[in-house]
Amino acid sequence: MITQMTKYSIILMSGEMDSFLSDLQNLGLVDVTRKQKPFDKASGEKFTRIEHYNKICKALKSYADAEVPAAALASPEEVVKSTESKLAELTELEASLKDCTTLARRAAAWGEFNPSDIERLDKLGLVPRFYHIKNKKFDENILNEYPCEIIAKDDDSVYLIALQSLGEPFDFPYAECDFPEKSAAAYEAEAKELEQKIEDSRHDLSALAACTPMLEDEQHKLAGELDLYFAQSSAKKEAEEVLSIIEGFAPTEADEKVKAFLDEAPVVYLSSKAKVEDNPPIKLRNNKFTKMFEVLTGMYGMPDYNEFDPTPILGPFFMLFFAMCMGDAGYGILLIIIGILLGRSKMGMSKLGPLVTTLGVATLIIGLVLGTFFGIDLYEAAWYPEPLKKFIFHNQIMGYDSKMVLALGIGVFHIILAMIIKGVVYTQAYGFRHAVSTWGWVLLIIGGIVIAALSLLKVMPSEVTKWAVIAVGVISALGIFVFNTPGRNPLLNVGAGLWDTYNKVTGILGDVLSYIRLYALGLAGGMLGGAFNNLGMMAFNGLQVPGVNYLVLFLILAIGHALNLAMSCLGAFVHPLRLTFVEYFKNSGYEGKGKLYKPLTNKKQ
Repeated sequence: MITQMTKYSIILMSGEMDSFLSDLQNLGLVDVTRKQKPFDKASGEKFTRIEHYNKICKALKSYADAEVPAAALASPEEVVKSTESKLAELTELEASLKDCTTLARRAAAWGEFNPSDIERLDKLGLVPRFYHIKNKKFDENILNEYPCEIIAKDDDSVYLIALQSLGEPFDFPYAECDFPEKSAAAYEAEAKELEQKIEDSRHDLSALAACTPMLEDEQHKLAGELDLYFAQSSAKKEAEEVLSIIEGFAPTEADEKVKAFLDEAPVVYLSSKAKVEDNPPIKLRNNKFTKMFEVLTGMYGMPDYNEFDPTPILGPFFMLFFAMCMGDAGYGILLIIIGILLGRSKMGMSKLGPLVTTLGVATLIIGLVLGTFFGIDLYEAAWYPEPLKKFIFHNQIMGYDSKMVLALGIGVFHIILAMIIKGVVYTQAYGFRHAVSTWGWVLLIIGGIVIAALSLLKVMPSEVTKWAVIAVGVISALGIFVFNTPGRNPLLNVGAGLWDTYNKVTGILGDVLSYIRLYALGLAGGMLGGAFNNLGMMAFNGLQVPGVNYLVLFLILAIGHALNLAMSCLGAFVHPLRLTFVEYFKNSGYEGKGKLYKPLTNKKQ
């Protein structure tokens, strides 16, 4: 249900704005109306700092190590500066290590040498020239034409040294290469030193990573300051900017706390019961079970202040639709396990753990009713208890699969319920006169179904059936064609009623047929699971190697059912949402244009 709100109009001196809003933020109950969010220099600086802290936190996550104690730093700024310094140092060290490794590899090809040997050649008037030549370009005849010698050779290149007499021309047919300044051993020793420095830098970053809670707290603090700044900037300035007027909303149940706070504050305020025209923020209030599904309501949009909260109906039906689309009791067990593990984890999605577990329980129950367990047909399984088989839908109804009839029946009930809710909401909001057309359609559909059922079951005599049909038809026709719009010409109402009838008949028929997807998705998931089972058994029976056949069977079943579970979950999430957001919300008149209640607070939400 929607929490009732109280509107507050607060007048105060402009000079008191900062301290007042700060105190209001500590109260954490009032949603201040924000009409603009200026991104000026002040707000831009805060936003930049928040983004910078967030970037540092992400960079440090990869170095987190629970065994490394936190660095002894006193402020978030010190953590940021130290992190930036260490990250730059680490980048430089890793680049140096890469270069050193490359030079060591090149030096190794020339073998171990002593730089003093090169100096002795210089004293003898000989200048050494070094060449790195690809094998496909190397001509061995060069060895006979020039004073040169091959130092090393591999599959790709030839490493050659040639001697030039000092002062004499030397026209060698290959381009000279740089000779290593150090030997391979010296480069390798330098690489080891760099590796140790890199290890030390990573250890330091791990110590800094343990300080991320400090950065996250600072981020939250800055976010609160930014929110406070935006709230202050939205205030109206009056009396030559001496007075400020702000508007806000708080739950009516918190009136006592809010008024006690305002009575002590240096302000003058007016309070009144929030009206639809005030466009108050929406705060939903539901029990523990229904609250899990509020995230789905938020995905479509919060209800308006005069609308109904769809979550209490959305929740059970979404759970039923999800379970029917999954349609496999085995997958329900897996979802229960996943939900429990997710709820116990420290991941950002841990709050979804109870919802996943609940959907898993529903899938387990509905999967047993539909008779599928990891793609196995329970009705045909000899090991499944006979008493439990009585609860499986497997027969045909009027020549149609009972599971398909069940899906359509649920769709009819879901749409009729939506129309009833629309009638109730319209009656409460605008009066019965403006909801006559909706009630006419409800009477026509429900009355028609009840009369048809009683007649087919031979409960209602044919004469009574005839008069019941006439009564329902006449009353419904009056509501649909004559009194659909109060105060308008009846002829115009008849024309509008005919057009509405065309839209209703075609629309409701299409809406009901949309619920076949509940049957089709469950059937497809079960058939695909069965296909993986058959594929696994074919591989198992075809392999005669003991142990290998079990391994292949396990791999096929594990990978196949994991893929089927993932695809089934995707379909079971999207299509029930589609049935709710399109078929149900359309027929219930739900618009979802409300805004979420977001009180000015410095508490984590």
